[in-house]
Amino acid sequence: MTTATPVKTEYEAIIGLETHCQLSTNTKIFSNSSTAFGADPNTNIDPVCMGLPGVLPVLNAKVLEYAVKTGLALNCQIARYSKFDRKQYFYPDLPKNYQISQYDLPIAEHGWIEIELVDDAGNPTRKRIGITRLHMEEDAGKLVHAGSDRLSGSSYSLVDYNRAGVPLVEIVSEPDLRSGQEAAEYAQELRRIVRYLGVSDGNMQEGSLRCDVNISVRPVGRKEFGTKVEIKNMNSFSAIQKAIDYEIERQIAANESGEKIVQETRLWEEGSQRTISMRVKEGSSDYRYFPEPDLAPIQVSEQQLATWLGELPELPAQKRHHYENELGLSAYDARVLTEDSSVADYFESAIASGGNPKSAANWITQDIAAYLNKQKLTIAEIALTPAHLADVITRIETGKISNAQAKEKLTDLLSGVSPEKAFAGQELISDPTILEPIIDQVLAENPQQLEKYRSGNTNLKGFFVGQVLKKTGKRAEPKLTNELVEKKLNA
Repeated sequence: MTTATPVKTEYEAIIGLETHCQLSTNTKIFSNSSTAFGADPNTNIDPVCMGLPGVLPVLNAKVLEYAVKTGLALNCQIARYSKFDRKQYFYPDLPKNYQISQYDLPIAEHGWIEIELVDDAGNPTRKRIGITRLHMEEDAGKLVHAGSDRLSGSSYSLVDYNRAGVPLVEIVSEPDLRSGQEAAEYAQELRRIVRYLGVSDGNMQEGSLRCDVNISVRPVGRKEFGTKVEIKNMNSFSAIQKAIDYEIERQIAANESGEKIVQETRLWEEGSQRTISMRVKEGSSDYRYFPEPDLAPIQVSEQQLATWLGELPELPAQKRHHYENELGLSAYDARVLTEDSSVADYFESAIASGGNPKSAANWITQDIAAYLNKQKLTIAEIALTPAHLADVITRIETGKISNAQAKEKLTDLLSGVSPEKAFAGQELISDPTILEPIIDQVLAENPQQLEKYRSGNTNLKGFFVGQVLKKTGKRAEPKLTNELVEKKLNA
């Protein structure tokens, strides 16, 4: 009698992200205090964000504009009528003991964004990720735990209210993500979008972009979701991917061993590269929402909506499609060029000035990018203008200079030296009547190498080409020089 081998269960992950994005307004969402990062503790505060008696919040109009523009960029339906709500939130870093947020009538719902994953061969895979909602809310303050305690790890805590009242939009995705890689790319695409819009700097290190992950696993083919776990404390896209990949394996192992998975909030520990339990997850009923009585409902007019829609720039996904389909760039080049709007603007200005798109992409993504990384500069800080880059590309393609010459002069060009000055007196020699006597001289000066070549060592052709380039100060046009040298060697 034989025992059947048990079939191994295959699992899939169900992942959604809740992303808090700090808006780049000068003042807070309901008061005139500054939102500047890095100020001394408790200096950017006022009676409103401190929740003192008798004060009333007033909505910052710029916050509404930025929220609507973000919703439009995420292909959401913008609510013509929405409202604020009080979310009971009893934490030491929220002075009012409630947070002003939006609950059942958010400013934007039912959207989507496109993410693009490029494999090692450069082939893109695109996928739409649904957006459940986008709503406005205020941030809480910050607790700083200090001292040392044998049990809790700290002996006292300090609170900084500078961040209290800083404007946020929370963007909630549909559970359409299936891997850590997809989730990290989704978060990066959100950051690209808000940066293109100019509504946020998306700086994760400063807390301008914060992602919480909701994740569960289920056997492939089952419709019902598994028990959801939330992961917090991820301050990079790499951490998002690693935390999700770890949690997928943890939950699968728990299912396989019969361990019960509980709905909880877990933290990502960067040092140990694992998630750890923090607390049992609250449900929406625990927050006891009710309408904010001190703020009037929000109404967005058709005219406002049309104006803000007309002010949207071309977004990263649109640019990627344009660069690949109309300019013939690879998915990799299109992705690198659209990562930052200033780089995309530089590229587009270069091709508008006559630069070949593929050549411009190569220079920007390779040589110029390497210089920027080494010098820790942005593309806006270099003196090489897009028009001058286009000039250099045209000189190469028309045979006036070589690619090697351009690379040799790149540092000068990036420092502001014009192509005319950089390449003065260095135009390539492309006249056969000038090159042929020089080649004859090289052959006459190297009889031993010539004999070896004609005896079968054809690799020596490169030696003769190099000697011609040396005699001409690297000004001999490479392609023509190769043709003429080969012709004379084989005569």
